[in-house]
Amino acid sequence: MSLPEVSSSGRKVGFVSLGCPKALVDSERILTQLKVEGYDIVQTYDDADVVVVNTCGFIDSAVTESLDAIGEAMAENGKVIVTGCLGKRPEQIRAAHPGVLAITGPQDYQSVMSAVYKALPPQHNPFTDLVLKRADDNDIGIKLTPKHYAYLKISEGCNHRCSFCIIPSMRGDLVSRPIDDVLREAEKLAMGGVKELLVISQDTSAYGVDVKYAERSWRGKQYQTRMKALCEGLSELGLWTRLHYVYPYPHVDDIIPLMADGKLLPYLDIPFQHASPRVLKLMKRPGAVDKTLERIQRWRDIAPDITIRSTFIVGFPGETEAEFEELLDFLDEAQLDRVGAFAYSPVDGAAANALPDPVPEEVKQERLARFMERQAEISEAKLADKVGSVQRCLVDAVDGDLAIARSMADAPEIDGLVQIQNGLEAGLRPGQFVDVQIMGSDDHDLYGEAMIDD
Repeated sequence: MSLPEVSSSGRKVGFVSLGCPKALVDSERILTQLKVEGYDIVQTYDDADVVVVNTCGFIDSAVTESLDAIGEAMAENGKVIVTGCLGKRPEQIRAAHPGVLAITGPQDYQSVMSAVYKALPPQHNPFTDLVLKRADDNDIGIKLTPKHYAYLKISEGCNHRCSFCIIPSMRGDLVSRPIDDVLREAEKLAMGGVKELLVISQDTSAYGVDVKYAERSWRGKQYQTRMKALCEGLSELGLWTRLHYVYPYPHVDDIIPLMADGKLLPYLDIPFQHASPRVLKLMKRPGAVDKTLERIQRWRDIAPDITIRSTFIVGFPGETEAEFEELLDFLDEAQLDRVGAFAYSPVDGAAANALPDPVPEEVKQERLARFMERQAEISEAKLADKVGSVQRCLVDAVDGDLAIARSMADAPEIDGLVQIQNGLEAGLRPGQFVDVQIMGSDDHDLYGEAMIDD
């Protein structure tokens, strides 16, 4: 467990947080509520009176990791409450670990708290018990990220039914947060020292469709609950704002001018998943690949510095060698900046499991290797093109003489880094912006020196 030590006057709770950034935000909310309720958050199993494990259950490897984490907590402590996505499969958890105290699903904060109350009844304090104890949705609370960046979750759930995905069965249909609540939270984060906001959801571009884009007021101005209006509001805070999990709807085009004008980071995380129209149809994903390529070029015409990150699945059931070659051709044409890829893995409960013609495992792995080799060449060339340029960077850490930073093209933990050779000499510190003269590059990272005023 690696969490901030939070001391109060209550009982002691350990916490293990697994999974994606959306799950991390759930963990932050639970931890904040525990703090408000007077519980101590501790670092070790030995110090904890009970342990909460926030799980992931999207793919088989995540399920295994979650079950292992529960098992470790049971072995080291013995009193364990399970929450998160794997909590939607209580029978699987009970089969492996029948002694867990309680199991709740994702976003079910009150059930987690109820389970904690049962295991560790709150201590009675006659001076504070009459005060309403609730973690305000807009309170910064406990953060599990460094002080200078934060994830901003704008909605829960998803209305799509991609055949390889079980997220809707775990997290439900789309539920958008009111835009004024989101903007107020962002404002508080900015006031608390956050320099970069990472906007996350299951489908960021669908934001507001469930509430028919209802208008709300913030700072005396009306904003519709939709992606473009959200970006316009966030731009008022003067932070780096980075968009993740953007579904490629046509209205994504509307936010590119904001990037060109410097109001939004020129960065889009769009999981295209594949490039063969037939495979995309099997995935129940948009399949107009030619239009996608046209749009990418149009985005670059408007915002030449835009970084496009994506993820792909290779070896999907029925994928032929010719269709895989279509995917490689797409990479060559699209020239995406950052790419992740996965060999298809069956997910318990996913519709794709019933598709015919599964690709043999050795073929999947061979295609994955070829895919990543092709993309590595593209990424290396695009990074080499930045040598000699000056990049605005945000410092994440200082390590000896080096400062470790990220450019506008780099999201934390999933993209590359900028290693600043004279970080110590320049007196850099985490959370500081700095202009960096880029001196070199490799497959993933850039190297340079901070520009120091004489």
